[in-house]
Amino acid sequence: MKKIKLTTKSQQETMDFGEGFAKALKAGDIICLFGDLGSGKTTLVKGFAKGLLISPRKVHSPTFTLMNVYEGRNSLPIFHFDLYRIEDVKEIFALDYEEYLFGNGVAIIEWAEKLHDLMPGNYYSFELKHKSENERLITATKKEKK
Repeated sequence: MKKIKLTTKSQQETMDFGEGFAKALKAGDIICLFGDLGSGKTTLVKGFAKGLLISPRKVHSPTFTLMNVYEGRNSLPIFHFDLYRIEDVKEIFALDYEEYLFGNGVAIIEWAEKLHDLMPGNYYSFELKHKSENERLITATKKEKK
């Protein structure tokens, strides 16, 4: 996958982009989301969910629970992490995160920068930036350890 850069002009366009991208996702894929508070990370996750045949209404950022699980197409689970409240990387171990990251589903991680040295070797990176009230610049790349 080459680097993709696009500007979405509404929440719906952000969701539509996520929905289209998700159609190619498979078990073992990891998505890491980066961006400021309110940059559209959860909106993009709702799009990924829709592309995996999960109602976007069921998707809520797991800020306080740290992880939600959704059942997707062909019983493909989505493991949705929100690491915003993590203050020490050691807290991540309490989640048994490796079981989910390298398991039988798709892992989506908001605030992935908090993983530090625990970042997976291969993942899709999505960086979201505010351009205006409704516009978001999304930069997507595939990161692979060589």
